[in-house]
Amino acid sequence: MKKIFCNIFGHHYSVSKKVTLHIKEYKCVHCGKEVTTDVSGNLSVLTPELQEINATLEDLYQKRHRTTHTQQVA
Repeated sequence: MKKIFCNIFGHHYSVSKKVTLHIKEYKCVHCGKEVTTDVSGNLSVLTPELQEINATLEDLYQKRHRTTHTQQVA
């Protein structure tokens, strides 16, 4: 029934995870379809490969952000 709603009205995505400032993962609140932003800023289906890429980007972003923040405080 929920997929029928999405077929008629389209997906209603909400942010499920912020990877970086520009890359986010989204999930449809009705059917659970997961997508992410790609290099061009378009939405792409969240495949296991893209999940791994996003996880790596998130780790690098967090390490860089922590290092920059720590240096600014000192």
